[in-house]
Amino acid sequence: MDKKEIKTPTGAPVIDPMKAKIMAALKDIDHVFVIASGKGGVGKTTIAVNLATSLAKRGHAVGILDADITGPNVPKMVGLEDKRPDYDQEKKKMIPVESIDGVKIISMEFLLENKKDAIIWRGPLKMGAINQFLGDVNWGHLDFLVIDLPPGTSDEPLSVAQMIPRADGVIIVTTPQEVALLDVKKSISFVAKVGMKVLGIIENMSGFKCPHCDEEINIFSKDGGKKAAQELGIPFLGSIPIDPKIVPLADSGKPIVSTNCDSQKIFEKIIDNLLAKIKI
Repeated sequence: MDKKEIKTPTGAPVIDPMKAKIMAALKDIDHVFVIASGKGGVGKTTIAVNLATSLAKRGHAVGILDADITGPNVPKMVGLEDKRPDYDQEKKKMIPVESIDGVKIISMEFLLENKKDAIIWRGPLKMGAINQFLGDVNWGHLDFLVIDLPPGTSDEPLSVAQMIPRADGVIIVTTPQEVALLDVKKSISFVAKVGMKVLGIIENMSGFKCPHCDEEINIFSKDGGKKAAQELGIPFLGSIPIDPKIVPLADSGKPIVSTNCDSQKIFEKIIDNLLAKIKI
């Protein structure tokens, strides 16, 4: 049975106080992209960091909300894992940490006393943390907010979907092999059920070109994400091949779009495709 909208005696709908707080905090953010994947290990955070950094390098004001509460990796990938956010006493809001490329970032990693400690939280605590990252952070004006979700279709994705109904949509990251594509279909089903839009699919780890002989080797198969997009009638944003430079750069806190290489150009093309979808 459908839930009835609760209304005040005047007939106006009742707005959840937390949701109202989040709407007020995000009122100066023009576009919200949610980065999701049905399974872990597909390079979702790498995509989120490089997408945000590339947008910042184009002159846009950009933020990243690291919504992976138990496995926050964004600070490491931008060289900020030892930083802590400041606090605006007057507005009673956290101030995001800013990367060298000008990306504003908030993450649970910034708040841990001991970086080696595991976060053993049930769903309500994780959802509460995400609500605070949305409503209790002074993001200021942003052209784009990129939300990096943990893999799967449970608490954190549901919390974001419920609290940000005006997000432009979800970008789904996958690898080409069949088992990952099964999870893509589950992710798409989840996105549809929570009333959000799929902006497109990005296929990561798509082929590998041997640096010695230039032969292309399809380690994880190839074009599975593209075929899934065609089958499901969803935009395909592009493929990113395996690049040996990505791992050491990420470990040293340098997004690959800050370098001049083939992968940087591929990311730029994907962003062109993405911005075309939302008519920017």
